[in-house]
Amino acid sequence: MIVGICVGSGIFFKADDILTYTGGNVFLGIIVFLIGAFCVIFGSITLTELASRTSKTGGVVGYFEEFISSSAASAFGWFQLWIYFPTITVVVAWVAGIYTTMLFGLSTTLEMQIGIGLVYLTFLFSLNYLSLKTGGRFQNLTTLIKMVPLIGIGVVGLFWSSPTPEIPSGIAAIGTSSVGLGWLAALAPMAFSFEGWVISTTITPEVKNAKRNMPIALTIGPLIVLAVYLAYFLGTVAIVGEEYILSTGDAAINQIGTAILGANGESIMLTFVLIAVLGVVNGLTLGFIRLPQALAMKNMIPMSDKIAEIDPKSELSPSSATAAYMISLVWMLLHYLTQKTGLLSGGDVSEIAIVFSYLAYAVLYLKVIQLKREGIVQSIFLGYIAPVFGTIGAMVILIGGIFSNPTFVPFFLIFSLLICIAGYFYYQKKVVEV
Repeated sequence: MIVGICVGSGIFFKADDILTYTGGNVFLGIIVFLIGAFCVIFGSITLTELASRTSKTGGVVGYFEEFISSSAASAFGWFQLWIYFPTITVVVAWVAGIYTTMLFGLSTTLEMQIGIGLVYLTFLFSLNYLSLKTGGRFQNLTTLIKMVPLIGIGVVGLFWSSPTPEIPSGIAAIGTSSVGLGWLAALAPMAFSFEGWVISTTITPEVKNAKRNMPIALTIGPLIVLAVYLAYFLGTVAIVGEEYILSTGDAAINQIGTAILGANGESIMLTFVLIAVLGVVNGLTLGFIRLPQALAMKNMIPMSDKIAEIDPKSELSPSSATAAYMISLVWMLLHYLTQKTGLLSGGDVSEIAIVFSYLAYAVLYLKVIQLKREGIVQSIFLGYIAPVFGTIGAMVILIGGIFSNPTFVPFFLIFSLLICIAGYFYYQKKVVEV
């Protein structure tokens, strides 16, 4: 399960970003992936200490509620509702639009990509509201499908000996270069590629002998993910070369498909990748339509009474699904504007949300250290070493996020903080009113 959650579609469209930020330096790219695994392993092991000691629902929101305060839980819930879930959802839907234009030879304008992404977004929100089982089945199918190109390209790359292809005419050739400390900016897209790991900690109460088995699983799982990602990353470089990836970006997958599978390889590979990406959009909408409902049941958002009302037929709140969809539409517009203006220098709004989430996790890591000092957590490794390394990892990702865009990343981080503050004081006010 941990491998299935962590292996997302992000690697398909972030691998070229990682190589770009490292100036085409494959060794630095490997270092970036190793840092990602480091953050996931120590972060997930640390949060397991909290997961095994609470019966609260809601994942990280539940951890904040149990170990920090209900107001802090509301703060993080607002961040997830207004920023985290919608930004990641719309960005991946947009990426699905990109691969659709490639697959069917459509216009590759930003407007076309966003428009197709919006259609996918609307369809999957509707699907997951109207048919819970269908959405779940689609999720299981895409989880298997996304592994095919990842493992396939990795294995083929090991034995690839053909010369790298020429860069297509009309595309400016970009060679490798020295980037100094600029490679740290690759940590932002790397964090996106690994995102989803925190969900795995929520199954801790259901695992037999969790104190022993979860740390083992949360070490082996991310290492398997790391192996899959490195195999894919090195496989793409072996097949088409660094300069081809730097020059063509996401479109490099087209040439890889042709090189491996022949004339129809491009379409076959793009079909696999598109289904994998749509699976992630589906999974995100599956969770997002329930988030307002979950927060409303804790009385943490406005109109909680209405949003908490469940439709017996769908077993979901219509208001919750509608709210999630409307918030996504707003972020789709904001994402369009940032891409159109180049505001984020090749990055996107979701990367900033993920960077901020690591800062929130660091608060929980420090809480585990406090529990160790109080004698509640017994193990030195679980109480000190894991949370300290997890915190270091969070700070490294923060630095990488700032390196990716020193001007606007701090601004968006402050914006995320303001949303959290609003959620904190909203709940404080509700408590006073009660």
